[in-house]
Formats: sequence, structure tokens, C-alpha cells
Amino acid sequence: MTPDLDAGLTIWFTGLPSAGKTTIARALEKRLLDEGRRVELLDGDVVRTHLTHDLGYSRADRDENIRRIGFVAHLLSRNGVIVLCSVVSPYREVREEIRALHEGRFFEIYVSTPVDVCVERDVKGLYAKQKSGGMTGLTGVDDPYEAPEHPELVLPTHTQTLDESVEAVWQALHT
Repeated sequence: MTPDLDAGLTIWFTGLPSAGKTTIARALEKRLLDEGRRVELLDGDVVRTHLTHDLGYSRADRDENIRRIGFVAHLLSRNGVIVLCSVVSPYREVREEIRALHEGRFFEIYVSTPVDVCVERDVKGLYAKQKSGGMTGLTGVDDPYEAPEHPELVLPTHTQTLDESVEAVWQALHT
């Protein structure tokens, strides 16, 4: 079923750190804006700075972070905005809570990139910091990541170019 972009939609990018979630979301944002759509990008790192800076990285805090992002996305999407959420969101149960909240306006994309590829990319230096002992609780390394069981789309960014990934999302949204 093709989502109704005019009615508003939350497009939820989930995957390991450095999987490519934000890169794809930004490129998709540009295409949607060029099409004349109302779009907002909620990037997990930006949201943590401004909306959820009071939370840590325990399971309860990670879940609360996702609930807050999901609630904001819900408010925007129910008002006709296409909301792109780029967040690790490691736990399946809370992602399913957010899906239910959206009442059909939720499109989950699993950015399926193996951890070894994410380690090579290491966009924010998190894997290096974890390896050197400077941090613990890195999702996919020493903290769990529960892949979606039935996402609307899977993007294997280790075998696709950015353009191919964005085109796959575009096609899924428009056909």
C-alpha cells in the first residue's frame, strides 16, 4: 500500500550508528521539498541536544528518548507534515509503540548496515571511542540493537549508493 503523503507521514529511519540514516534522510528531505512537500527532519543527535538532553543511555532513557521523538513526529504528521526521523532507536518494542501512536501514518525503514561497515565509517568516532575504553553501551557492539521484523523497507547501504537508497525510498513512497 502506498502511503498518503498529503495526509502526513512519519518516515522512521532506524539502524546502527553510522549506518547512513541521516545521510539518506537529508537527501530524501531535499527531494520532498523540491516536490513542494511540507517536511521536517528530526535527527536523533539534534533532538538529544535540544529536547532530550536530560536523558542518558540506559534502556529506560533510550526508550523515553524515542517516545518523545515519536510524539513530536506524531503531532507534526497528523497535521500534514512528512516527518523524517533519523534515530538509532535500538529497541523493537518502543518502535512498535510509536507505530501504534501514528495510526497508519508510520513508514519504518531499516537501514541495514553490518556493524563492521559502520565501524569503518565511524562518522562520529563512537566505535573508536568504545574500542579505546572511552565509552560503553554502544548500540550494536556492547548494547543490543533489535532489528525490525517487518519494516516497510530495508536499505542495505553497504551494497547501495546513496542515490540508490534514496531512489528505493522514493519508489516505495510513490508507487
